[in-house]
Amino acid sequence: MKQLVLPIKDSNILNEVQDTLLHNFKAGRRNYTIFQVGKATLLRVSDVLRLKQSDVYENNGLLKQHSYIKDKKTGKQNTLYLRPVSNDLIIYQQWLKQMGYYQTTPWLFPSTTRPTKHIDERQFYNVMHRVGDLLNINYLGTHTMRKTGAYRVYVQSNYNIGLVMSLLNHSSEAMTLAYLGLDQTSKEQMLNHIDFG
Repeated sequence: MKQLVLPIKDSNILNEVQDTLLHNFKAGRRNYTIFQVGKATLLRVSDVLRLKQSDVYENNGLLKQHSYIKDKKTGKQNTLYLRPVSNDLIIYQQWLKQMGYYQTTPWLFPSTTRPTKHIDERQFYNVMHRVGDLLNINYLGTHTMRKTGAYRVYVQSNYNIGLVMSLLNHSSEAMTLAYLGLDQTSKEQMLNHIDFG
């Protein structure tokens, strides 16, 4: 049976997940930064994990504002806007230096056991599964960060489904609404804020 992965809609739960990622693992700073980058860029986990340091940092060590990658799944070019996670990436760069990974491995998110390789999806799934166990949340998975980012953009952009569709590279509103996990309860909560006159 396939696990149901949903966005984190409650800000308190989101804070708990982020705190657990950061503080309950040996490579907590890496795990937390993966989550933050995935949430802010809306990349698929496979693309987040394949990012290289050169995709994010200039040769002189400064953070890039934009990065350009090719989506693994679709083959489409993708422009990443890194400003929303700039503070996280600057702090993470210091962690890379402290751990001896900065510019000794090409990967932004190296495996701690094999730094010449990036952390893979299975390893990150295990991290998210462990967070779910620790917090008693049964809907966390590797796509949680992308879905959570998309949901937050949707709500904070005043339900701009076109923007979210574009960011996710989806071809239909129905696909995007399903991806956002907009169940009956969510729809009713939104309808409660509508003035029908």
